[in-house]
Amino acid sequence: QVQLVESGGGLVQAGGSLRLSCAASGRTFSTHSMAWFRQAPGKEQDFVAAISWRGSTSYADSVKGRFTISRDNAENTVYLQMNSLKSEDTALYYCAADPLRPIGRIGPWSYWGQGTQVTVSA
Repeated sequence: QVQLVESGGGLVQAGGSLRLSCAASGRTFSTHSMAWFRQAPGKEQDFVAAISWRGSTSYADSVKGRFTISRDNAENTVYLQMNSLKSEDTALYYCAADPLRPIGRIGPWSYWGQGTQVTVSA
């Protein structure tokens, strides 16, 4: 069982930056692939970025070049650095984890956090 707790959300002006963190419980973090998803009001949940347990990364086209996902296995934490934020980045951001998941696999993730709100003002 893995528990995930997101933090770092908030209100920021367009063009600004935020760094989201997701702290994971347990001793198996290094063998879990991690991802960020987001859901805006009235819209479906969208994939944002993922980092495999081996360190490979993947990004949605909408955030490529602006967002960076990284992980610190010693701290059991995954980060999402968000730069050049736009109003359309406003959403509830969720962290997800899945054991030994290769990058690009389609299907549900095993564990989810409660989310952290990001609001970008125009």
